Amino acid sequence: MIIIACIDDRGGMLFNRRRQSQDRLLRQDLLREAGGRPVWMSAYTLRQFPDPAENLRPAEDFFRRAGAGEFAFFEDADPGPWLEGAEGVLLYRWNRLYPADRYFPLPLADWRLTRREEFAGSSHEKITKEVYAR
Repeated sequence: MIIIACIDDRGGMLFNRRRQSQDRLLRQDLLREAGGRPVWMSAYTLRQFPDPAENLRPAEDFFRRAGAGEFAFFEDADPGPWLEGAEGVLLYRWNRLYPADRYFPLPLADWRLTRREEFAGSSHEKITKEVYAR
């Protein structure tokens, strides 16, 4: 499984059971990154995608269903317990501070940053994409 998460500058993911932010161009980048491979997510996360692609797979236990080479988009679930078994991590950084009460477990000490890209989003001046591998 390859874990996907969107985080703020402190690793925040969620506040009061709501996503901190969302961005249309980030979603497009995520789908390009998946390249047609399954992207598992909760029904809550699927609501970000107005016209869901065929490879988007909603399930309440999405983190259990994602297999090798498949993506799991953690937005309203804790990715911490799944990091040890994951083969990769794809982080999108908002480059802002938002209120948060759910955090991504940082730093990724046992991981190697393989790629970093910055792009302008539809709602954020700069989004940083980081790809990590074991």
